[in-house]
Amino acid sequence: MALSSDRQSLIPSFLYSTSFTSKTLALDKMTGNSDINVTPSASRKSFVIPAPSEPGKIEMFSPQYYAACSVGGILSCGLTHMTVTPLDLVKCNMQIDPAKYKSISSGFGVLLKEQGVKGFFRGWVPTLLGYSAQGACKFGFYEFFKKYYSDLAGPENASKYKTVIYLAGSASAEVIADIALCPFEAVKVRVQTQPGFARGLSDGLPKFVRSEGALGLYKGLVPLWGRQIPYTMMKFASFETIVELIYKHAIPTPKNDCSKPLQLGVSFAGGYIAGVLCAIVSHPADNLVSFLNNAKGATVGDAVKKIGLLGLFTRGLPLRIVMIGTLTGAQWGLYDAFKVSIGLPTTGGVAPVAIEPAKE
Repeated sequence: MALSSDRQSLIPSFLYSTSFTSKTLALDKMTGNSDINVTPSASRKSFVIPAPSEPGKIEMFSPQYYAACSVGGILSCGLTHMTVTPLDLVKCNMQIDPAKYKSISSGFGVLLKEQGVKGFFRGWVPTLLGYSAQGACKFGFYEFFKKYYSDLAGPENASKYKTVIYLAGSASAEVIADIALCPFEAVKVRVQTQPGFARGLSDGLPKFVRSEGALGLYKGLVPLWGRQIPYTMMKFASFETIVELIYKHAIPTPKNDCSKPLQLGVSFAGGYIAGVLCAIVSHPADNLVSFLNNAKGATVGDAVKKIGLLGLFTRGLPLRIVMIGTLTGAQWGLYDAFKVSIGLPTTGGVAPVAIEPAKE
């Protein structure tokens, strides 16, 4: 099948790694052409990925593929954030009232004494719904933008500057994801840090709107971007890089020959390491978000004066490292487990080998 240079639409070889079978997605599938011949004199090698053409299988980069990634994001982010609600509750209160919540252990003790066991899960509904919406946008749009920016750059530049592609794709996705998360995050912080404000989302949301107006739900959007965009850029770029390094240097067996449990274990390990880096990078903005959502009419300047510059970087950091490391590792594990369950490859790893175009 001949392929003219002006009609190439190649998939960067580094993006996805999976086993190659006799059924592959030829480049004409991407260009919409079925009558193009590849000549032996083609100057470039072309890269192909497996095409799950069997009934029930999902084709890579199709609308169904991006929808599946969004569902995986809902499961990975919504469930994990809801599970660590007690840790998040203590962390937020340590940021808001460090004199009362002096440490992790004492923080749990104060909450147990004042609010009982039920108090540990205060705000779980806005947490579940907010981070489910965020997860859908984060993972779904990341996969979309990663492919989109790779096509814009072209195969050579996309492979050469793959880390830039990861960073740009994740940042673009997070801008959208935080718009979905912000209203839920505002209510969650208020419910968790002001006892008696509301029982949860159903009564907390209308009360918040009556107090500060609908736009008040987005008061913390810019600090949220400041926290989440660097976090997500680190989360995706470092994960992709770490997983590739693990398969390249720590595991003697090629990824495609590794068992699925081993691949998912690599996803969790890469995610945990990435999560620790994420927590450090995004922690100052996390303190700002907690402060602004807790104090009516507060500004970033107020937060800096109250917490202090050093406090922005250190207050509640050890707990957040534990929480975010575990959280991010679990998210990548769940996300890739879902992808594997529907026949898709796990994320990251060693690039597939270039294949010479078939000759007729």
